[in-house]
Amino acid sequence: QIAALGSFEAFLAAVVVAGLVQIVMGVSRVGFIAAFFPSSVIKGLLAAIGVILILKQIPHVFGHDSDPEGEMSFFQPDHENTFSELYQLLGHIHIGAAIIGLLSFGLLLTWDRVKFLRKSIVPAPLIVVLFGVVMNLVFQRWGGVFAIGNNHLVQVPIAENLFGVVDFLRYPDFSVILRPAVIMGGITVALVCSLETLLNLEAVDRIDPRQRISPPNRELVAQGCGNLVAGLIGGIPITSVIVRSSVNINAGGRTKLSAIIHGAFLFTAVVFLPTYLNLIPISCLAAILLATGMKLASPSLMAQIWKEGRYQFLPFAITVVAIVLTDLLIGILIGLAVSVAFILNSNLRRPMRRRLEKHLGGDVLHIQLANQVSFLNRAALDRALDEVPRGGHVLLDARNTDYIDPDILSLIREFKTKIGPVRGVQVSLQGFRDKYELHDEIQYVDYSTRELQGSLTPEQVLEILKEGNIRFRTGQQLSRDLSRQMLATADGQHPLAVVLSCIDSRTPAELIFDLGLGDIFSIRVAGNVTSHKIIGSIEYGCAVAGAKLVLVLGHTRCGAVNAAVKFTADQTDVQSATGCQHIEHIVGDIRESIDSTTSRGFSKLSPQQQEEYVNNVARRNVLASIQHILLESEMLAKLVAEGKIALCGALYDVNSGEIEFIKDGYFRTDGSHRFDPKLIARKAV
Repeated sequence: QIAALGSFEAFLAAVVVAGLVQIVMGVSRVGFIAAFFPSSVIKGLLAAIGVILILKQIPHVFGHDSDPEGEMSFFQPDHENTFSELYQLLGHIHIGAAIIGLLSFGLLLTWDRVKFLRKSIVPAPLIVVLFGVVMNLVFQRWGGVFAIGNNHLVQVPIAENLFGVVDFLRYPDFSVILRPAVIMGGITVALVCSLETLLNLEAVDRIDPRQRISPPNRELVAQGCGNLVAGLIGGIPITSVIVRSSVNINAGGRTKLSAIIHGAFLFTAVVFLPTYLNLIPISCLAAILLATGMKLASPSLMAQIWKEGRYQFLPFAITVVAIVLTDLLIGILIGLAVSVAFILNSNLRRPMRRRLEKHLGGDVLHIQLANQVSFLNRAALDRALDEVPRGGHVLLDARNTDYIDPDILSLIREFKTKIGPVRGVQVSLQGFRDKYELHDEIQYVDYSTRELQGSLTPEQVLEILKEGNIRFRTGQQLSRDLSRQMLATADGQHPLAVVLSCIDSRTPAELIFDLGLGDIFSIRVAGNVTSHKIIGSIEYGCAVAGAKLVLVLGHTRCGAVNAAVKFTADQTDVQSATGCQHIEHIVGDIRESIDSTTSRGFSKLSPQQQEEYVNNVARRNVLASIQHILLESEMLAKLVAEGKIALCGALYDVNSGEIEFIKDGYFRTDGSHRFDPKLIARKAV
């Protein structure tokens, strides 16, 4: 910009314009774009700065200071680059500067590894600077190859007196401020500074030990004010810098006051202490930046990104390489472009979730649209709809979608009204906004109807329950419109099964079998025991309402079974122990499944053995309830004998959600199952 505008004074006018532009950007809340920077680019920026610091500072550590100090671009103003500068180092090592640089770096590493030094209130970089000054003075006395010349030391201009500092200031040429070139230069500076700042702000927040969030709009306003003042007094443009921020954090800085103190120290040192600043060897400052670079580009960070997969690692790695081989801004833009390409590729490949759902009325292909569905997703959605078999059914679910492109809406309408009907494909819609003029319409049967109930065998009903439990365990529950089911079943119910289960809060039958309204009769009683009223309810469900299956469902870690075992083992009277008058009716039924001989040693078992014992009793209690039903209900026994219904026992595991269907607890028409003779004898008595 200085070359393009013709003079430094004209450039200062552009810096003033840049400051004003940044203030407007901050007030306009443009900083929101910081939230859209991918984390892989931010991490790549941090790592790249670390790599650049390492590569750029190695020559300075060894006393090779021919390139401008602090130059971060790959191509340098002295016509060298990052790698050629390392090659040039081979013949230009300064013994004195190298000794100071290497000892300073070793001191920093040691300081971080010694506990009492690491926790010291004195920061290690300050000690390193003082060490460098002392070693410089010592080498000056020794002379020879150890003596360090001015070109290897900090060089701050020294004024003849205090007011002479003002003479160093330069002022903008306001006569050219309205020229298009100056205004465009100011806008360019503002955009470059703002983009770098917002990215650096995100990166610095990530290395903040307290993980605070910096306000990007306030940063833009503050930086705009800084650039406005800098342009007025001859300063170059201001932008946030990760290097100084990370050094500040490593030194223990916690608040914004540390940056203000930093500035105050710089001002004081440059104005009042330039002679002493010029005693500091560049090599010891390079050692500080080299240590900082190693922390930013740590191998552990690389390993962490690698574990996150190629969609995180490749943009990260490309960002690092791009920044190292170009400069900060170009590298960031390349990294952003690569990240956007990966995002678009991911969006093109996975704009939706597809799964085949086995509803009571048949298979339905459930296509759940993404949060944002753009025209880029048209090909993928078109291919998914084309794969729906003839005579099939598809559900397009937009409940989690915020935006759908008009091209996608046109595709959906065309498939629903033209292509689908020709192919015999039924199209159901759910969750589309009113403005899309696509209303909810469910055309498949997702609840039990009279026709469905009549067409199924007991074995098929049992298979439906097994598949529902698998969906429950794997988190693939069917999508259901409960309001629609409520209205559809209001005039009548046609459940497929009667489920007798425990009242335990962890065993709701509709949930663990992934069922909807009207699909089953659910009877719940502690310990899933039977009684005349319960058996009467089962008779109604099968003989009157037409259910095809009776399932007795127990569960592991059953409180009722556990209590019955303990009361039996301790030979305790239930009413006396609990003060409850009616619990004995439940405990007494469960006791039929407990071996009084083995239960006496229950208290001596380990907790794991006790749990296994209780679960075995719960399993036998399920079989006992099934046999009670068949012995006490001639109607149900007849329906079983005729093959119209089946009885089944199962045990639900409260740990895994898995249901064990007990082989000896399935009663069908071939008469292969026999009742427990002891149970029959007890019932006869």
